Amino acid sequence: MKKIKKKNIVLIFTDNQQASTLGCYGNEEIHTPNLDLLSQRSFTFNNAFCPNAFCSPCRASVLTGLLPSQHGVHSWIDDRRSNEWPIGWHALDGLNTLPEILKSNGYETALIGKYHLGEPKTPMSGFDHWVTMADGHVRSFFRNEIFENGNNYFHEGHSVDFFTSKAVSFLKKNTNNEKPFFLYLPYPAPYGHWPATQEKDECRHSERYKDCAMNSIPRESLSREAIKNYDMVKAQSGKGMDYSMLLRAPNDLDTLRNYYAQISMVDDGVGEIISTLDELSLMDETLFIFTADHGLSVGHHGFWGHGAATFPSNLHKAAHSVPMIIRNGDETKIGQRSDLMVSNMDIFSTILDVTKIEQVDDSISVPSRSLLPILSDQITDWGQDAVFSEQEETRVVRTQKFVYFKRFKDSKNFNLDDELFDVENDPKEQKNLIDEPHYLSIKNKLDQLLEDFFKTYSDSKADLWNGGKSLQNSTRKALWKNAWGDDWEPVYQYKSDVKKTLE
Repeated sequence: MKKIKKKNIVLIFTDNQQASTLGCYGNEEIHTPNLDLLSQRSFTFNNAFCPNAFCSPCRASVLTGLLPSQHGVHSWIDDRRSNEWPIGWHALDGLNTLPEILKSNGYETALIGKYHLGEPKTPMSGFDHWVTMADGHVRSFFRNEIFENGNNYFHEGHSVDFFTSKAVSFLKKNTNNEKPFFLYLPYPAPYGHWPATQEKDECRHSERYKDCAMNSIPRESLSREAIKNYDMVKAQSGKGMDYSMLLRAPNDLDTLRNYYAQISMVDDGVGEIISTLDELSLMDETLFIFTADHGLSVGHHGFWGHGAATFPSNLHKAAHSVPMIIRNGDETKIGQRSDLMVSNMDIFSTILDVTKIEQVDDSISVPSRSLLPILSDQITDWGQDAVFSEQEETRVVRTQKFVYFKRFKDSKNFNLDDELFDVENDPKEQKNLIDEPHYLSIKNKLDQLLEDFFKTYSDSKADLWNGGKSLQNSTRKALWKNAWGDDWEPVYQYKSDVKKTLE
């Protein structure tokens, strides 16, 4: 009897994109016909969020099912300092990851796209096929240095088209392979930050948005917290990255229009991947997941950027929400949507559940939850209908009714206030209710949920709120030094005693 092959897996990530920037999530200005059709053919989550609003931590969480306070990646991996890294350094070394688990269970595995979790020259453990770009911080959609299976070269064209073509080649190569495949396709777009979205190179969708009014983007006065963050980061980083764009970009129509054009470029790529799977008769045999690493404020709340674009950090919906569309092969409940609160971190357990692979390490409490019962319409108890996130000094619990931001209090030079929003009646999260007596019991209940959750899902070495360290980088070094002493510093490798020769 022929052995039944496990489902193939295609996991597509976009870079910095909130859910409301897609047509299937209600945006009338964006052109995303392929993703809108995918939503109609698949299962769409209306309330999907990220465990952190930075690129590297979210990618780490999806690939491990763990929170930043467990895997240690609390901030973006700063590849401007890559010359200081040990040879072959990868942030998730020593942890159980999706590519390693799947490879050990017979999968052909590939990363094709942006990595941003360590050295791009050498494959992260578990990947058979490796095509990535040199820059984790996307400096351009064009003219990128590429590392492909031990070779490196420059590619002049658009990176989305490039990675799409490489992904299509991988799919066609593995059509008749007896092994199932795992294609991880993290596009380096729409990204949103300068200089990439400020460059003058036009893509094929630039003309489409040339006169777009961009009414789907709010025009708000500058955030006081964003200005405070700019001053703090400037003092901390010296001649580092130019954070002024976080204040200058929100009303820059050229940047906004370029950002939307890049979303349409991604939509083209997703359409080509789907067409290839259909052509190869693989779509019904594939778990297909489309999501983003995290959201991005593009003017919402008076700033541009991610959760740490303000001080204290925020996880307002703009930076916290992500699109999540899943097609579970021929078992899909076509066209259904769910309002349940889910995290893209749940992708980890969902993939293992769909492929019937058991968790390989029961010594770590994994907060990731399988979405399969929701996808198969067999949900009986989702447990706490809430998602939990963290952005260094800010921890967040979000329900369908409320969102609560709890701030770290044990730093004597930083007085950080908590925030509470009634998202049912205040969907734009404008009115802070934290000091309203009527909401005290709600605040206390949510506070206890946070306490219990992070008590269960944290590792002392990586728990910043209890003296732990972040891996490689932190945007709040002054705060943590003030709390834990002047010798507090991010570390490069805390999970292993293995020492590698420095270049």
